[in-house]
Formats: sequence, C-alpha cells, structure tokens
Amino acid sequence: MFCQQCEQTAKGIACTTMGVCGKTEEVADLQDLLIHAVQGLCLYSDAARQKGITDSTTSLFICEAIFSTLTNVNFDPDRFINMINKAVELREALKAKSGANFTVPAAVFTPAADLAGLIEQGKAVSLNTSENEDIKSLKHTTLFGLKGVAAYADHARILGQEDDSVYAYIDKAMTTILRDDVEVPALVALALECGAANLKAMELLDAGNTGRFGHPVPTEVPLGAKKGKAILVSGHDLLDLELILQQSEGKGINVYTHGEMLPCHGYPDLKKYGHFYGHYGTAWQNQKKEFAEFPGAVIMTTNCIQDPKAYMDSIFTSGLVGWPGVAHLGDKDFTPAIDKALAMPGFAEDTDKGSVMVGFARNAVLGVAGKVIEAVKNKDIRHFFLVGGCDGAKPGRNYYTELVEKIPADCMVLTLACGKFRFFDKKLGDIGGIPRLLDIGQCNDAYSAIQIAVALAGAFECEVNELPLSMILSWYEQKAVAILLTLLHLGIKDIRLGPSLPAFITPNVLNVLVENFNLMPITTPDEDLKAILG
Repeated sequence: MFCQQCEQTAKGIACTTMGVCGKTEEVADLQDLLIHAVQGLCLYSDAARQKGITDSTTSLFICEAIFSTLTNVNFDPDRFINMINKAVELREALKAKSGANFTVPAAVFTPAADLAGLIEQGKAVSLNTSENEDIKSLKHTTLFGLKGVAAYADHARILGQEDDSVYAYIDKAMTTILRDDVEVPALVALALECGAANLKAMELLDAGNTGRFGHPVPTEVPLGAKKGKAILVSGHDLLDLELILQQSEGKGINVYTHGEMLPCHGYPDLKKYGHFYGHYGTAWQNQKKEFAEFPGAVIMTTNCIQDPKAYMDSIFTSGLVGWPGVAHLGDKDFTPAIDKALAMPGFAEDTDKGSVMVGFARNAVLGVAGKVIEAVKNKDIRHFFLVGGCDGAKPGRNYYTELVEKIPADCMVLTLACGKFRFFDKKLGDIGGIPRLLDIGQCNDAYSAIQIAVALAGAFECEVNELPLSMILSWYEQKAVAILLTLLHLGIKDIRLGPSLPAFITPNVLNVLVENFNLMPITTPDEDLKAILG
C-alpha cells in the first residue's frame, strides 16, 4: 500500500499499512489495480477516438471507476472486483472496434480469478514507482486531479449534462501517465489541462444544478431540530436529495442536510418541499459523533463516508458510495431509509441552535454587483477574501477560524465547500446591507466564485489578479486538487494553500508553481493578513 492522495496522509508522506481515511490495505491494492485496468481501457478508448469512435457507456464507466477511488467514497472490496472485471471487458470490446493492439501491461492485464490474486496484482502496480521523483510527482498531480474531474463529470452526467471533451481529456491523460517518455514541461502542461477539463466539468454541473433546481437565492437555514421523525442527507448529490424529498413527502418525516449538502437549502425547487427543514451537524470529519447521535436514518450520497460501525443499521449509501455491510440503495428507491426513519424515535422536541445564511451563488451576488462596486469605489469595502475548500481533522485548521475572525470589518468573506464549517455560523455583520460572509455553495461552486471574480474584473476593467481579492484555500482530497489546477489554468496567482502542502508535490515541482503562480503555504493569520492588507 502506498497512498498519499489526501492532505492527512500518514506522517505527511504516505499511508503504507492503513489509510487515515479507514481504507484497508486490501482496498488500497484493489483501487490501484482498478486504476491500472482503467488505464488500459483508456488506451483503447483514446485509440478509438482517433478513428471517430466514441462509446458513451465506456466513458461513463471510466468516470465512475476513477471517482470510486477518490478518498472516502468506496471501501467495499466486492464493488472494486466487479469494476476491475468490467474495465477489462470494455477494454476488449474497444480493442476489437479500434483495431489497435497495445502491448504495455495495462493493455494486456487479465484479472486474477480470486480476491487474493487480485490483491497481489494490485501490489504489483502500486503508485510507489521507481521513476524520477519529479516525473512521478507531476503524474500523480494529474491523476489525483483526474479523480476530481471524474467526480464532477459524473455528478453532471446524472443531471443530463455531458461534454465529450471532458471524456477525451480523461482518456488522453490516463494514457499519457502510462508513458515513460514524457518530460517535465509536457507533464506540467498536462496538469494545467486537467484544470481546463475540470472547469468544463464544473460548468456542466452548474448547468445541471441550476437548470433542474433553479439558481440559489439567499436563504436562512435553521441549525436546530424540529420535533418528529428525521432523515439526514450527506454528500453532494442534489438529485438524490430531490428524490428523497419526493419519496418521503407526506410521511411525517423532516429532512435535514449534513456537510456539503447545506447549500441545497438555497435552491428554489428544493426549498418548495415543506418537510425540507434545516441543517444538522458540521463537516464530514465529525460524522462519527454526529451520525451516532442523529435519531433517524442517514443517507450518504457521494463521498465523505467514514467507518459507520456505531450506526450500521441506520445508515444507507447511494451512488458510488460503499462500505461493507451497509445497505446500498443502488436503484434510487429510498424506501428502506424512509422505513428506518419511521421506526426510529426522531427528535423529541424542537430545539433552537440559531441559523446560517446560504444561497450566495453567482446570480445572487451579481444581482447586487452595482452596490458592491459602489462600496469598493467609496472604500466601504477594502478587500475580498475567498476562504474555503475542504475541512479535515488534522491539527492546523483552526487557522481558518482565526483568520476569518481577524479579517477587518471593511472586508468581505466569500466561502464555499466544507471548509466553511470552521466559521460558517460566525455573525460578521454587513457592509451597506450586504452580509460580510457570503456562502457561495459546495466545492464545485468554485465555478460560481470564478464567474463572480471575472464579472468584477470586467466591471473594474482589470485582470482578476489585479482585484482586491485574496484566495486562502484549504484542501483535503482530490476534488480540491482539481479545483486548484483549474485556478492555475486560469492564471490565478498568489493563492495561499493549507494546512499543509501536498505530499505528492516535490520541491522542484513546487518551485515551478511558485515561480509561475506565486503559490504559497499559509503561515499565521496575523502574518498573512499583514502581507495581504499591509
């Protein structure tokens, strides 16, 4: 086992015996083998493209398979065994269609007949290769970015939004990573191209979400509970949430969000459900305590699941999420979860724990752009801070809480993703009636943040890098890697990243990012604020 794709990787180097996420060595080996099998499939998918042959079933599978290896998505060995075999089945079908014949190991790999054999094959294709460290670093940067791209592309496809250019890039990138004749400059370009593919994937997902559920509007969300039966929905999938709301309507159950589902309360076509009540808990890493205390059924819709042994009988998975022994609702029939919620006690009484505001995606923010621009010109707004990204359990993330608390009252704070749970309930007041803390949405709503920045730059007739805007980001998993590559693809400079830099980035690769984009690690809130504001 050799896994260093997340921010909390063991000793800041790599997990080698057990993942800090709870991933076993067995699952890690199967994930490495699945990536190997998918690379062989991508070889033939890319070759078929050169002849004008595309296969939507294959492209969909490639995204699902890659997404399944993203941190905290799937821990179920049986699901990986099925995907490994399917990858080879699809590879052989495309081989016949493309007329190509590759001889590299990934293209001729035959899965072992049993689990023990597959695990041994997985160990043989570990990511801990002996190639040049800078080459390996760049290949891993692209591979981990691809996991984020595949996730967003899959989210978008579920909502009917696809673009073959995203699938084509995934084929190309997975194929290029296999090669041993690609030098550093070409791999840097490949990583930045990953950012471009991710921008398209996030654009598609934005179109899917807003086209289906409407553009988010500012909405106050209660953090307390309402007496009665309850279902808690975590993850990222808005369509799953809609289906749960539809299927539970009229049954006396209140539906709550958890983690990255908080922004869902701002979407008009989700807000219309009277039993869609409020938000429970905070970020993903606190779920073991929060889920154990929740008096109803819990549904995980995408990534972020942790070991649920304390509440195995009340948690359900959907989509690509998997945990051995947990009931999986693969057919989108949420009846088992609804029945479980009805059988559980629910909340005994109403509780008031305050509220937070959500719904400040691009339409809402740009709707008051005139007031914002005027406030900047009048020096009522001195600076904008985008403070967001992933939350996590590793020490050092209190930096983001302290930073937001210390940002001066004449500055705006934009936030997104689960990193906001370090400060999402802070009452920062307003500037001229505009709340100082604006929740843009989920991690994929970085697309909205980009559109806001571009629109403001246009209004001020300057480049985005010339705006009074600082990006201070936290990262944990591979969606964050993809978003960072998107920002670098767009030429955004002076990004501060923490709480630590990726273990898979070598000093030489880091130097390239520093020299070209002035990417820098966070220091202390006081030092960083002084450097930014003077």
